Amino acid sequence: MTLDRRSFNKALLAAASAGFLPALPAWAQELKSLKIIAPAGPGGGYDQLARAVQDVLMKEKIATSVQVQNVPGAGGTIGLAQFINAKDRDPSLMVAGFGLVGAPVINKSPVTLEQTTPLARLQGEYQPLFVAADSPIKTVTDLVNKFKQDPGSVTWGGFAHGSPDHVLCGLVAKAGGGDVKKMNYIPVGTGGEMLPLVMNGKITVATGGLNEVASQFKVGKLRSIGISSPERLPGIDIPTFREQGVDATLVNWRGLMAPPNVSAEDKQALEAAVAKLVQSESWKKLLQEREWVDLYMPSAQFGTFIKEEQARITAILKELGLG
Repeated sequence: MTLDRRSFNKALLAAASAGFLPALPAWAQELKSLKIIAPAGPGGGYDQLARAVQDVLMKEKIATSVQVQNVPGAGGTIGLAQFINAKDRDPSLMVAGFGLVGAPVINKSPVTLEQTTPLARLQGEYQPLFVAADSPIKTVTDLVNKFKQDPGSVTWGGFAHGSPDHVLCGLVAKAGGGDVKKMNYIPVGTGGEMLPLVMNGKITVATGGLNEVASQFKVGKLRSIGISSPERLPGIDIPTFREQGVDATLVNWRGLMAPPNVSAEDKQALEAAVAKLVQSESWKKLLQEREWVDLYMPSAQFGTFIKEEQARITAILKELGLG
């Protein structure tokens, strides 16, 4: 990996010395060029984050050239395999997220996210469970009690099998004391396909990104019964599952991975670049505009987080019959 080694920006040094940023290398972090792998097609969450990072890195002059490469297929595992096995170790990063923890398990992939080098968790979203406005289910407690009494009376809707939606439904059912093997989970495509099914009562309860359904909550066509955050979100009047006695949390997170066996020097330079990115006004403005939750977590903590997610998600996927 070839990096320009220039003097630090004074403002960045001041921020670092004040404790706002992690320790940075003694030489600058501007990259001549950088490639970001988005292990999915254009337009999805991974692609959106890759292009957002591209935009801010160049706007803030952290990198002089940034290329995004889409490598879709098999839940992201084709892109993951290409990233792990690449012989060319030019400056490169890969966007990863919740889905890439479970996809290798579901697809019986020989590669896993743990073979990469965690660089930083950046953003994500917590997910609500929602029902039709006139549903008799008023709380998540009502939902899990109904499921325990008669599992067949509850249909759960969301994206594909093994997706964050599916895992969240499984976590809620399990935390409520139900048998996840008896879940009737219906995989539906986009929110536009799923929402009418919930409104018409063809699906009892569903989940998805909060931004996808918030407008339907406001106009009274759907009603949220809880959200997967550990604590209430500022400005969001939705109770958490935990405060209703159902200990289930999930964040559909996304972040950046560095290649396997990246040198300590290069890793330090990349960490410095990302630290500068997340402190920039451009990044903060972008988070606000897109209503992304700021979930920044530096490398060491991110690595620990991924290991914990790996164990938790793999266990629930097995219970759902997907492991």
